[in-house]
Amino acid sequence: MTAPTAASLLVLFGATGDLAQRMLLPSLYGLHRDHLLPTPFRILGTARSALSTSDFRAMVARAIEERVAAADRDEASVASLLERIDYQSSALDDPAAWVRLGDAIKQRRQGDVLCHLSTAPRFYATICQALAGQGLADGRMRVMLEKPIGHDLASSMAINDGIAPFFNEDHVFRTDHYLGKEGVQNLLSLRFGNALFEPLWNARHIEQVQITVAETVGVEGRGDYYDESGAMRDMVQNHLLQLLCLTAMEPPSHFDAAAVRNEKIKVLRSLRSIGGQDVVNHTVAGQYTAGAVDGKAVPGYTEELGRPSRTETFVAIRAHIDNWRWSGVPFYLRTGKRMPRRCSEIYIQFRAVPHSIFAKQGALIKPNALVIRLQPEERISLELMSKTPGLDRQGVKLAQVALDLDLHDAFSQHRKRIAYERLYLDAIEGNGTLFVRRDEVEAAWTWVDDIVSGWRESDYAPRRYNAGTFGPSSAVALIERNGLSWRE
Repeated sequence: MTAPTAASLLVLFGATGDLAQRMLLPSLYGLHRDHLLPTPFRILGTARSALSTSDFRAMVARAIEERVAAADRDEASVASLLERIDYQSSALDDPAAWVRLGDAIKQRRQGDVLCHLSTAPRFYATICQALAGQGLADGRMRVMLEKPIGHDLASSMAINDGIAPFFNEDHVFRTDHYLGKEGVQNLLSLRFGNALFEPLWNARHIEQVQITVAETVGVEGRGDYYDESGAMRDMVQNHLLQLLCLTAMEPPSHFDAAAVRNEKIKVLRSLRSIGGQDVVNHTVAGQYTAGAVDGKAVPGYTEELGRPSRTETFVAIRAHIDNWRWSGVPFYLRTGKRMPRRCSEIYIQFRAVPHSIFAKQGALIKPNALVIRLQPEERISLELMSKTPGLDRQGVKLAQVALDLDLHDAFSQHRKRIAYERLYLDAIEGNGTLFVRRDEVEAAWTWVDDIVSGWRESDYAPRRYNAGTFGPSSAVALIERNGLSWRE
């Protein structure tokens, strides 16, 4: 097996699609502008659209103009990026088109090749087989795949099995764009780069963990896709479970792909199964109805969709990790659409002090907490108790204060990067640390499938919640049964 070296060619399948325009092409521009792409590096876009190279370059230029802030654009960098870019149309059902695409790749190939399959996952195996048919699927080519890898365990295994005959596992880079976010990567630095937290990072000192990914948007034109997936498959199976793994995993021996992913899979395999009647007590599914978000009236999910549906747009789960570090600590996962504010954060609440010396004076002590905010802004906040200024003749008064690290302010000299910039750079260089391995994907699907099957067997219908709220009332009951409350 040939060890990967920096790719000299990126072949972008689905180059005219929405993801490419919004994220991928602007990310490549950012890397190019900062001179982070290899010197002999070219980009070959491909899609069904019958475009010339000059047409495609004009499309790239428009995407950069629309998506990259004016302060980060300069004409010279845009022009020099466009010189790196070519286009070759292709169609899965056109053998002649594949021959032309194969020839275009061979003509530009000067070393390793990265193929980014920004297409529907059902086409992954077909594309990999076609690349092999052109003699390209060798040790010098790797493929980068977008989620979702299937809609359940069986379909995920079928997709992976379709890829495996043509590409070894270490040449397959499964993308979860959350892993490219600075805040997510900083979670690893926070845990394993500081002596302060690791001794406290266990069931003896932590009472609960909450992981929330809240969106204010609705289905935004993705109704048909979303109605088949729902919040469980679209968000929990990948984003939330990846955040859970990084929060709960044991320290890896090294910061490399194998060591990090070996620890993540241990977490997934330690998750307590939630199936059958357990879903009623440990999960909540919801669906938004009409309401108001940011002061604007918005329709309900079925109104946006245009038909009745039982698809969940909100999920809350009380999960448990059955290992020594986390035994007895509930992990609350929550995600939903049409919520009051956009927020992705990890909230870690420590246990209360064993005895309050201030209790007789009427002072209330709240538990310490660590808040790791991923978006909209990246921030780390440590919530501590402090004495309220004053003479305290009626007794000591305490208040909770936050020690804040605003990562934007602390590193204001650094440009905030799109998550795909990090992911592209690693994939180009063959570093799989921030990508998801096959066994992780399938372990996550195994856990999620149990919940979905439990809903189906119980004829569980999503609970309604008004748009602009944090989900149905049953989600509040889910956590309050343990004497806890959601951070809002």
